[in-house]
Amino acid sequence: MAQATQEFGDWPLKRLMTEVCGSGHKSADDLTRAQATEAFERVLADEPDPTTLGAFWLANRWKRNTPEELGAYVDVMCDRVEYAEPDADPVDCGANYDGKGRSAILGVAAGAVAAAAGTPVVVHSGDRVPTQKQDAYKHVLDELGVHTELTPADSADMVDETGFGFYYQPAFNPAVDDLWERRDMMGVRTFVNTIETLANPAGASTHLGSFYHLAFAKKVVDTFVASEFHDLDRVLMFQGMEGYDDVRPGYTKVAEWDAGDDADDAAGSEGASFTDFEIETAEYGMDLEEDDLAVDDVAAESAAITEAVLAGERDGPFADAVAVNAALRIYAGEDADSIEEGLELAREAIDDGSAHEVLEALRAF
Repeated sequence: MAQATQEFGDWPLKRLMTEVCGSGHKSADDLTRAQATEAFERVLADEPDPTTLGAFWLANRWKRNTPEELGAYVDVMCDRVEYAEPDADPVDCGANYDGKGRSAILGVAAGAVAAAAGTPVVVHSGDRVPTQKQDAYKHVLDELGVHTELTPADSADMVDETGFGFYYQPAFNPAVDDLWERRDMMGVRTFVNTIETLANPAGASTHLGSFYHLAFAKKVVDTFVASEFHDLDRVLMFQGMEGYDDVRPGYTKVAEWDAGDDADDAAGSEGASFTDFEIETAEYGMDLEEDDLAVDDVAAESAAITEAVLAGERDGPFADAVAVNAALRIYAGEDADSIEEGLELAREAIDDGSAHEVLEALRAF
C-alpha cells in the first residue's frame, strides 16, 4: 500500500471511507476534487481491494455525489476515452447504458429522422451493462443489420456519411468497460452509471439526456460545468421513459442550459442560463399513454417499429412518439427555433422518405 500511496497520493479508498465519506448519508463529508480524482484513478488502475471498492461505491451512492465530485470522475474517465470527432457537430445523446426492459427504444428512429432533417446525431452504449443489463442502442441497431462494433474513427466516419453515428463503449471507453465485472458484483448502480453517459465520444457541443427528477438535470449541467475536460455550449434534458432518452407521454419537464456568449461561464453566472419548462406531448401529436409504447421484446420490436415508421408504413402512437423525439433532437441542435418547428421538419423527413434513406445508409456503412 505504501507504494500505491506513493504513486497515487495520500488518499487510498479505505482512508477516504474512514475519514471522509463512509460514515453514513447524514454525517459523511464530500470529497474534494483532488480526492475524487485520486480515488477514481485508483479504481481504474484496479488498485483497491474489491471489498473496499464496493464500500466506496456504496458510500458515494448513499451520500449522493456533488457536481464537483462527478466532474472529477468525468475528467479522469475522459482522460482515457479515445475521442474521434466527425467533421459535423452532432447532438450527443447520452441514454442510460443499462438499457430499457418495458418500452420501445425510439432513439434510433428519432435520430435517423433528425439526421434526415439536417441535425446530425450521435448515440453510444455498451453491451448488457450492469445493473439492469437490458437492451440499449447497440441491440436495436444490431437487429436492424447495422454494424455496431466499430472503432471510434469508423464511428466518426459514420456520422459524416449518414448523419447518424453509433459509438461502442468497449472501443472508445475501455477503462470503464473493464469495470464490468466489479459493477455487476455490486448489484446496484454506482456513479459510473451516471458518468459513462457523459463521455461525449464525438466531442459534440450539445448534449441531450434524460432524468427522473429535475434536480438530477441540474446536477448533470453542473457536472459538465465542473468538468475541466468538457466545454459544451448547450444541454437539453427531459423526463424520459425508464430514465432513457425517449420522452415520456403526457406532462413532461424539459431542462435547458446554454453557455451563452462565453462557453466558459459557470452555470448561473452572467451569460449562462438554466431554465426549465413544461410540455404536454399531446399538444405535439403524441396523445397517448406510456402503456401504448410498451413492448415485450425491446430490441426486436424496437427495430421493427423503427423500420416501419421510417418507411412510412406505420402511423399511430409509435410514429407520433418518434416524430416528437426527433423534434427535440432538432431543437437541441438549434436547427429549429421551437419544438413545433422541429416537429414539422421531422414529419417532412419521414413523409419524403429521407429518414428511411438514412437507415439504408447506416446498413450499407
